[in-house]
Amino acid sequence: MAVPALQIVSREQGNNSALKDGSIHPAGFSFAFEEVPVLVHAFRRMVRTLEFEVCEMALTTYLCARDHGVPFSGLPIFLKRAFHHGAILHNIKFGLENPKNLEGQRVGVNRGYTVTAGVWARGVLQEEYGVDLSKITWVLSGDEHVEKYKPPGNVVSIERGKTIDELLDSGDLAAAINIESTGSNIQPLIPNPLEAGITAFKDRGHYPINHLIVVRDTVMKEHPGVDVAIFNAFAEAKNIYLERLRTGEIESPTSVDEFHLRMMGLMGDPLPYGIGPNHAVLQNLIKNAEAQKILRKPIEIESVFTKGTLELTA
Repeated sequence: MAVPALQIVSREQGNNSALKDGSIHPAGFSFAFEEVPVLVHAFRRMVRTLEFEVCEMALTTYLCARDHGVPFSGLPIFLKRAFHHGAILHNIKFGLENPKNLEGQRVGVNRGYTVTAGVWARGVLQEEYGVDLSKITWVLSGDEHVEKYKPPGNVVSIERGKTIDELLDSGDLAAAINIESTGSNIQPLIPNPLEAGITAFKDRGHYPINHLIVVRDTVMKEHPGVDVAIFNAFAEAKNIYLERLRTGEIESPTSVDEFHLRMMGLMGDPLPYGIGPNHAVLQNLIKNAEAQKILRKPIEIESVFTKGTLELTA
């Protein structure tokens, strides 16, 4: 008897490769992967049209979409994590001495204000350097995935015909977040950003989550228990990856693999799934999203994940 095939988008990475190559399937289901070369395009398609049944999703995009009534639900499968101290770039020609100097300035933001990396980076500025985010004008290069979202008054769109790189090069922007500039004058505002991230992890458990998995609510209704099956399958795939990483079986480790290996030395499992081991980090992200006026009202962590996964960890 054929099992239901779930249409899914998830970028190939070490911790889901056993799912992508078909070695592992969720119990009672199969995955029909759809490849979207630019993953953020899948985020937008899912948020705006619910195009997929299961989809990898940026965490803040998900929270904002839920806040605006999009009928999908999160699974605490946290596929991607990173530190964002290095996401804040400035032009060294203009002598910005420290993050506090950003107050009263214009700062570029790649794509939208609700982009998860930007939320975490602004949180670093506020929590570690005392920057008053309300005193900065945030200049966006794009729009938001969630069309109904209205940003605060100090968020503006970039001038027509201009780019973030051009304005950073001219000094019209004091800094920019999450851009991919290669100019020699464009450097991280926070020195030794990876080490700064590691220090933040050791000091306050700061270990940002970027992506999770979401499931369309109609799929949850049609297939009770599908959330648990998906969670367990992703957990099994992750454990295979971590064992290969631990034993040195990955022949050509990527920079992401190297990062996971370093975090493994600090905490054991560098990719914990489930609410329990991530409660403090999730609470921190929600606090930042509320402070930055991305969420319109306070939310409880447990309210944005499916009931079947609330107690699951892996």
